[in-house]
Amino acid sequence: MSGLRIALAQLNYKIADFENNTSKIADAIFEAKQKKADLIVFSELSVCGYSPEDLLDYPWFVEKCEQSLEAVAMACDGIAAIVGGVMRNPNSKGRLLQNVCCFIHDGKIKHIVPKTLLPTYDVFNERRYFEPAQETSIIEYKGVRIGIAICEDLWDIYNDFEYAEHPGENLKKQGAQIIINPSASPFHIGKQSLRNRVFAGQASRFDLPVLYVNQVGTHTELIFDGSSRAINANGEVAVQLPGFAESIAYLQYEKGKFSEGESVPLESNDAALLYQSLVFGIRDYFKKMGFKSATFGASGGIDSAVIQALATAALGAENVHPILMPSMYSSDHSVQDALELSRRLDNSPITLPIEDIYTAYMDTLKPVFMNRPFSLAEENLQARSRAVLLMAISNKLGHILLNTSNKSEMSVGYSTLYGDLCGALSPMGDVYKTQVYALARYINRHQEIIPNNIIEKAPSAELRPGQKDQDSLPPYEVLDELLKNYIELRKGRDEIITLGYEPSTVDKVLNLVNNSEYKRYQAPPILRVSEKAFGKGRIMPLVARY
Repeated sequence: MSGLRIALAQLNYKIADFENNTSKIADAIFEAKQKKADLIVFSELSVCGYSPEDLLDYPWFVEKCEQSLEAVAMACDGIAAIVGGVMRNPNSKGRLLQNVCCFIHDGKIKHIVPKTLLPTYDVFNERRYFEPAQETSIIEYKGVRIGIAICEDLWDIYNDFEYAEHPGENLKKQGAQIIINPSASPFHIGKQSLRNRVFAGQASRFDLPVLYVNQVGTHTELIFDGSSRAINANGEVAVQLPGFAESIAYLQYEKGKFSEGESVPLESNDAALLYQSLVFGIRDYFKKMGFKSATFGASGGIDSAVIQALATAALGAENVHPILMPSMYSSDHSVQDALELSRRLDNSPITLPIEDIYTAYMDTLKPVFMNRPFSLAEENLQARSRAVLLMAISNKLGHILLNTSNKSEMSVGYSTLYGDLCGALSPMGDVYKTQVYALARYINRHQEIIPNNIIEKAPSAELRPGQKDQDSLPPYEVLDELLKNYIELRKGRDEIITLGYEPSTVDKVLNLVNNSEYKRYQAPPILRVSEKAFGKGRIMPLVARY
């Protein structure tokens, strides 16, 4: 049996940036040729980025995809490549497009392999655009029979599809000696252990080595972590690429298995993974959008403190601009805590008190409000006063506004529309409050960066005298677990109550979640780090009887 020297190209693409994507792929092919590779494998939809969504409805986009694949083919002289892209469906029936991988050799596209299984769950909606392949096929190259299975990496979900057999079974029956899995698999907490279990199980099940190549990068709310790998039939990992970084690795396939190559251990601590993913997500989002600097409201609370630390790590201290906007209800220690954090992170804060602005609003509204007692209207007016200042600074100085809300607050509507819900990006909108504290402790793992007083004090919006979050919400340890059961696990009211929660607490929390859907419709894009984030992965009706 012949052998193959294979390169795994884990690269960061930008959607619709055909020129740079193609150039990056060509550079990787050139490097692989220099290092004597026989074959280089790229991820799913590599020439156009994943996922283009309704750009696929534009003929120019599809033409650019096909032209880019032809351009890549011209670079493949003396080496083969597996490259992902979009092509028009050659058949008259079905949808107009197919998600394909091209096997390229000697300057030509020799084989086109369409994707068989098109996911339509959570953030995926591929059946909206693509026609699936109805059969699998084998490609023989240098004496090795290769099966290509383009798919999101959760192979255990294939039971949800209307296919008689697992694609690995078909490829095995057709004589495949190796399965190559070009993928576009977004990150969430728990994904690494799931991949370990699934890939080890499938390689063993089919008694075939598996090569999994994933992309890396931030595409709107989706964070792709890479973490590509080569797994032998016995489930052992021969090569492991890093998470959240571009990388090209090389390995040898010979005598039915991969030889061990250089591997990068993957992080397993959830707080560390959250930190890495969010820092990477902010940095890559800003880079791809052409943004340079960020601003946000620095309150001296835990949420804004963690956002400040994440943004500083992602963008550099000189590009992060905290804005302190104390009101008559802001405590002195909150202001001092915020200033101390900026000193430790080497940011340059600006202080803009809002009391005069708030008073001016109240004077203007006095004929309407008359003598009605202080209520939520006055609290929201403070939040919106701050938002006006933040957006003015963003417009004038070009700093991009980061939203500081967490998932617990977004879930129950503990935020103000056109106030603290403003922002161009919500880095922690998929991070529960208890996870925010875990992030703070991780940030402080070597030294006290976030002042301990911020971590230890009771959380408060400080919009009225003596206000505390727990005055209107269950303790976050209780609230977050209840929310996970409802949002991530999709359990209903009665099922949640059987877990031991007080019926009145369940009713209150579920009503808050359901009645806050209109706010989330208007929230900024949220970086997805859980299995069920607010956004395209959770589409709920605004008008419904829950």
